[in-house]
Amino acid sequence: MGYGQFCPVAKAMEILGERWTLLIVRELLMGGTRFNELQRGLSLISPTILTKRLNMLEEYGLVIRKKIPGQRGYEYFLSESGRELMPVVEQVGTWGMRWARGKMADSDLDMDLLMLYLKRSIRPEKLVGSQTVIRFHFSDLKQFNNWWIMVKDGQVDICAQDPGKDIDVYFTVDLRTMIEAWMGDISYRQAIADGRLKLVGHKALTRDISSWMADSVFAGMPPARQI
Repeated sequence: MGYGQFCPVAKAMEILGERWTLLIVRELLMGGTRFNELQRGLSLISPTILTKRLNMLEEYGLVIRKKIPGQRGYEYFLSESGRELMPVVEQVGTWGMRWARGKMADSDLDMDLLMLYLKRSIRPEKLVGSQTVIRFHFSDLKQFNNWWIMVKDGQVDICAQDPGKDIDVYFTVDLRTMIEAWMGDISYRQAIADGRLKLVGHKALTRDISSWMADSVFAGMPPARQI
């Protein structure tokens, strides 16, 4: 149901104001194309709601759905109008860093989202050799507390089971600290000094983590109380 107003903000919100819609756009902007990829980035969304929102975005021309060649299922891509939402999403994120992240409950610490973002942050061209394996042990978790990121020939994958490969870098850290470090709330160096992060590996990789695993695009943005 519309707002009954000619204001362009009202008309835009008729499309973007539904729960999950802008986060779906966020995932598409970050390179997600397949249904299961979008679900992974939005762990609490139901398949029914995701399907409904994607259909709505397609109806309004923000999303283009294409059959996967030789496979079942579809891929989803943003149209020109969808891609134009990039600065909108960036500004919402900027506002969120300043005004909405003051208190992060434990329920906000989304493991799946963190690992997906860490995967997307890897810069294969900054690593040495054709294969690099990074292991994360989350000391505060009882289940799914070990994860691996494998980089081979420029391709990056996540594993929740031991791939049986030699490890190049070991992270031992609690979930909150890893999120805070990647988001730029604390430096890796400070997390190590505080005993919140243990890092083992070749100095070429452990000396400057951010050189091969980029920080969040919002890293370094202080909250409003610090401005």
